[in-house]
Amino acid sequence: MAKLADVAALAGVSVTTVSRVINNYGSLSEKTKQKVFTAMQELNYQPNSLARSLQGKKTQLIGLIFPGVSNPFFGELVQTLESQLFQKGYRVMLCNSLGDAQKERSYVRMLLANQVDGIIAGAHNLTIPEYQEIKAPLISFDRDLGETIPIVSSDNYTGARLATGALLETGAQDIWLLTGANDPGNPTNERLRGYQTVLAENHLAPTIVELPFAMAAEVKWTTIQQKLSQHVPEGIFATDDMTAIMTIQIAHSLGIKIPEQLRVIGYDGTALIRNYYPDLATIVQPITAISALLIELLLKRIQDPQIQLEDRYVLPVKRYAAKSLLGN
Repeated sequence: MAKLADVAALAGVSVTTVSRVINNYGSLSEKTKQKVFTAMQELNYQPNSLARSLQGKKTQLIGLIFPGVSNPFFGELVQTLESQLFQKGYRVMLCNSLGDAQKERSYVRMLLANQVDGIIAGAHNLTIPEYQEIKAPLISFDRDLGETIPIVSSDNYTGARLATGALLETGAQDIWLLTGANDPGNPTNERLRGYQTVLAENHLAPTIVELPFAMAAEVKWTTIQQKLSQHVPEGIFATDDMTAIMTIQIAHSLGIKIPEQLRVIGYDGTALIRNYYPDLATIVQPITAISALLIELLLKRIQDPQIQLEDRYVLPVKRYAAKSLLGN
């Protein structure tokens, strides 16, 4: 059986470096990581701490790959996943990729090196080939990662229809959509489609402002500020709550009255936002139910890798009306 020292010798690095690569610790070049991973593969090396997996036993480890927990939605979802998995006897390894393909690639390799029992991914990098090669059970949240990888999401299309329809009900007709990058195949594109469909049904023209998820807050602020300085619409549907809150703050700085001149509705509806910013109207995603379904499907795949699962699972959303939409 190969040892850590064997991997180090084949890769031409120190034992300490191999350990750091396996645990994704410290700053290492991609070239060094690749040499270590290649050596591990050639030697069929398994980390000693997880040697029991060679005996057909589970590690009770689940990998979570998400853009970043600083975003309230992903933070609450990850916390819920961790809590529910812990109750089922699993520990988690959390990987924050934040739109960095290289970082995400490194995390995928780290999780595989540590022989996690399964992975739940809500990553934003759709082109990395590792997802197609992963042998461990994998379930996706809101992202198309491959034909064989089931997707769990909220009802993005209906949510967008509810949000856009709510703005129309207040009398708004000039309605903007503030959205992230709409990559082909992503379930979140359904928010764009829902918005466009409602406007088309009412013979209204869409205005779409793309603000990629990884865009720096300062750049996003400046972009929205410039748009509102040039023209104030009657309504704005932001496809995430943080952008909706930023829009309201910018409007206040420009002397635009909410909701008298501009009505705003967001999307996500985390407990944090509803508790600390209750004036924001939003579409509420069922985070507890999403988490439970992601775990249920993953555990089914862990227990039976050949089990047939649906391509997509869609959970209902609900509208939360508040001051930014309806006023006092």
